[in-house]
Amino acid sequence: MSHNGGSVVGLLSYETLVHAVAGATGSVTAMTVFFPLDTAKSRLQMDDKRKAQSTPVILAEIAKEEGFLALYRGWFPVISSLCCSNFVYFYTFNALKKVAASGPGKPRPSKDLLMGMVAGVVNVILTTPMWVVNTRLKLQGVRFRNEDLHQTHYRGIFDAFSQIIANEGVGTLWNGTLPSLILVLNPAVQFMIYEAMKRKAGKGGQKISSAKIFLIGAIAKAIATTATYPLQTIQAILRFGQYRGDENGQMSRRSLMVLCSCRKHGFLGLYKGLEAKLLQTVLTAALMFVVYEKITAATFRLMGLSKKLKH
Repeated sequence: MSHNGGSVVGLLSYETLVHAVAGATGSVTAMTVFFPLDTAKSRLQMDDKRKAQSTPVILAEIAKEEGFLALYRGWFPVISSLCCSNFVYFYTFNALKKVAASGPGKPRPSKDLLMGMVAGVVNVILTTPMWVVNTRLKLQGVRFRNEDLHQTHYRGIFDAFSQIIANEGVGTLWNGTLPSLILVLNPAVQFMIYEAMKRKAGKGGQKISSAKIFLIGAIAKAIATTATYPLQTIQAILRFGQYRGDENGQMSRRSLMVLCSCRKHGFLGLYKGLEAKLLQTVLTAALMFVVYEKITAATFRLMGLSKKLKH
């Protein structure tokens, strides 16, 4: 009995690992395809002196002023962070999902939401330093319209880590943690809607097509992103933290108050870049779920894992 129990635990652990690798691979593939949209979103969030609001116009401006490759500036640190972040999230979420499935009761949206939030908290605590660094690197060399923003000078990921720790303190690596913790609602809501719609689409053992997975993933992400976008804007500004007159790269109390009160642009100012973000994140999430489902299904089929789990 103990040997059989160990085998089941081993299979479940392996399955969780497959989900984590598939999730990370799917997110990296999708983000790479739609990365210029993320570049446009970041510029609109950070540089509030930009007059252009349309995503195509912003992309054209960046390409003209800084060169076409500027649309992919910071790709490697973003992809590295995304890979680690999604691995942690998918691993934690699917591990909790397996634990919940072995207990009493049926799968419910409320359970999916709770598991998504727990996975999100674990992810935020472990990966925030990487996101702080990649935000800095992605905006390095940018031609800011806002003169209050100043440039960083890092030679790469490891140099950025060492300079931030030496000049600003270790705590700076966790800038934006509070909005990030609140933002665990974003993937949690996304996964709750995704799992619920997927269960409904697959009711009665019906096969779910790639087109349906793409649509379900897009809808889930669109709802989650729109609901939490103002917090994402605050998070991005806190992570960058490079404002003239602020000591040690920290957001001054005045800057934070101006941001939170939306004195300059009103509350809708926190939605700057939403168009680009929705295009990027919805398409990225939809493609990610398609790749994720295909990889997990192919891996389990190849290893014969699904049959072992049923017996």
